[in-house]
This record gives sequence, C-alpha cells and structure tokens, in this order.
Amino acid sequence: MWNLIAKIFLKIGGWKVVFPIPDESQRCVMIAAPHTTNWDAFWTRVAFQELGIPVKIAIKDTWTKMPIIGYVVRACGGLGINRAPKVEGQPRKSQIEQMADFFKDHERIAMVIAPEGSRSLKKEWKMGFYHAAKMANVPIAFGYLDYAKKEAGVGGAIHLTDDVAADMKKIMTFYKEISPKYREQFSVDQRYV
Repeated sequence: MWNLIAKIFLKIGGWKVVFPIPDESQRCVMIAAPHTTNWDAFWTRVAFQELGIPVKIAIKDTWTKMPIIGYVVRACGGLGINRAPKVEGQPRKSQIEQMADFFKDHERIAMVIAPEGSRSLKKEWKMGFYHAAKMANVPIAFGYLDYAKKEAGVGGAIHLTDDVAADMKKIMTFYKEISPKYREQFSVDQRYV
C-alpha cells in the first residue's frame, strides 16, 4: 500500500526515481541533501519508499511516545532519541552514540540525516552524520533530490577511511553537481572543496 501511495505522489509531483541504487543503501547513514525547503523531507521520504530504502529518522523521543502521533511517526521511520539536556552526574549517551546504536537493533536501516542542519545557507555541514557512520562502522550513501531534473535517488556510497578530509571531498564532489530547490540556500561544505 505504501508503495502505491509513493507512486501516486511522485507522479502528481512530476518526480522520477533513479535506479539502480547501491547495495549499501540497505544499511548505511544516508545523506539527505540538498535541504533548502520543508518539502525536501516529504519528497525524500516518498522517493525512498519507491526505491525500497529502509528509512529511519532520528527524532526527539517525545514524538515517538505520543499516543496517536507516535504511531504515525514510528510508521514513517521515526526512531526516538533523548535530546534532553544532560544532567550532571547522570549517564546519557550523545545523539551520535544513540544513532549509532540503532544499527545494533536493525539489520536493514538507512539512517537519514540532513547534514546542513538547516534550510538556510550553511557553508559548513554538521559532522554528526560522519561520526555516527564511523561509530557504527557503516558506509555513507549519497541520497539526493535534484530539482532541475526532478530526480531523486542515491548517487553512490563511500566506505569511510581514517582520512576525514579525503572522505568529505568525495562527498562534496558528488553534491556540488546537484540542483536544490533554492540555489541561494545551498552550499557544499567549503572546508572540503
């Protein structure tokens, strides 16, 4: 049923999905970029459903615990993380550690993260996606929405090395060719160009 709904939305929106996708898409940290509008989350979720990607999204755990809304959030792939401020003297894992731990509980999981961290222009990406992948020992896949082509897909994957700069340069090389909805609000990470 979800696949049929995804097909209908993609057709109405004029989007096409690009096959094939890398095998790594079934167990990875999945970059969701560019991220310049709230619609990016919707189109990414719909396209990834059509592509057969096991989407999981880290979200504040209170959203997953609500009686009715929590069911919908979990059905859409939401996994709750504790984002409450750390209380001194009480143990609490970081958000990155919590995301990495999800890979212990799920065999098929694409933890979708928008590393820009905002819909406004950011010239440096947040590195949590990289650290979570490294900690979980999983690859990073390049999920994308190209608004100029109205295409969604996964443009490759990288198995991380001990050279952060080299890994990030490969990621930025891919994303610099992708067209966001709002060009003035998107930048690849300028530290690695």
